[in-house]
Amino acid sequence: MRRPNPVLWLWYAFGGKLPSRYRDWVVHDLTCRTWFLRHVLRSLVLVSPVLALLYLVFGVALAGPGEVVLLALVLGMIVGVYYSLSYAPENADTRLTKYGFPRGHATNLRR
Repeated sequence: MRRPNPVLWLWYAFGGKLPSRYRDWVVHDLTCRTWFLRHVLRSLVLVSPVLALLYLVFGVALAGPGEVVLLALVLGMIVGVYYSLSYAPENADTRLTKYGFPRGHATNLRR
């Protein structure tokens, strides 16, 4: 089973489709016993650039207490990750449909 390199993994994390030679790895990624932790990691990777940009814009522009801006961004991260985790099984099933598997395939394999 071939694993994607870091650039391809970022593409995959942001919703891109990997070449067909990584199909087995994608199935493993979405159905292994640590699939949920992997989803959490992907969610954090998705939220991080947005939070960094917001911190640069509002943290520098407001020049107020940095703790307030930082805490607001942490709360935003919690909401974003919570929303992502609420739809984790559906997200996994949708990802596998990009590779030709039937809808619900990831959920059925995890059972």
